[in-house]
Amino acid sequence: MRIASLQPSITLTLAALDRLDTLCAITKYCLEALPELAVRNLPILHDSWSFDKPGNLESLLAARPDLVIASVPYRMESLAAILKSGLPVLALTPHSLADVYTDIRLIAANAQADPEPLIARMKATIDSTRARTETLARESRPVVYCEEWGKPLIHSQHWVAELVEAAGATFLGTPGSHTTPEEVAAADPDVLLFAWCGAGDRVPLAKVIAQRNWQQLRAVRYARVHCIPDEYLNTPAPTLLEGLACIAAAAHPALHPHHPRLITLAGSQQGVCASEEREGQPDLCG
Repeated sequence: MRIASLQPSITLTLAALDRLDTLCAITKYCLEALPELAVRNLPILHDSWSFDKPGNLESLLAARPDLVIASVPYRMESLAAILKSGLPVLALTPHSLADVYTDIRLIAANAQADPEPLIARMKATIDSTRARTETLARESRPVVYCEEWGKPLIHSQHWVAELVEAAGATFLGTPGSHTTPEEVAAADPDVLLFAWCGAGDRVPLAKVIAQRNWQQLRAVRYARVHCIPDEYLNTPAPTLLEGLACIAAAAHPALHPHHPRLITLAGSQQGVCASEEREGQPDLCG
């Protein structure tokens, strides 16, 4: 089976299943998520959203895939162009952790791999994380605002809400819905988590807090403002376990070890500092 992977979640799942050998083409975002793919010299597709543009579909056809696997987010014009070409397409639309497990099974079936050990490991890790806080009273469970995008403000997806609950916290808002700085400020959550799509770990936390006038929020005053790498929360793949570890460390630092990829914004009653920001960081919020 020759598989063209159009999203990092597909590629990362194949890696976890030890079936990277089935890949015949990937996107540049897959390569960013899994740099070790570079040694395989696979054809690099521009992205997953522009196969209706001149030349892009031809590059996919040239890879001669037996199956194209895509996942959310979609651009319908691009997906329609692939379907019109006659290539077989498996289009995934996960919303929950249960959907993620189902998609792992679908990918494994096409890659001739056994998905059950991987799924069992994911479930066991989530269950063991939940067990650490299952006896906590509700008032000891911090309220967590988790943001997928900052312009407009969008709550993280349903599977992230499930991870927040598994980490012993309460997810603020409706997963995947829009909100406003005023609504978040009125809720005054205990923890602020940012994982912007496509931003990696480069959310400019200090600028976000300043632009939204959130300096007096309890999460800011008590230094509980964090950036989690985008691929740990927004990529529906086994790497969600890393996202869970980051959330757990942010929600209950006394119960969980610090995750090396969890970025924290230092804060106090007087204001915030941006010690975690790197020189040359792009302006992703203004």
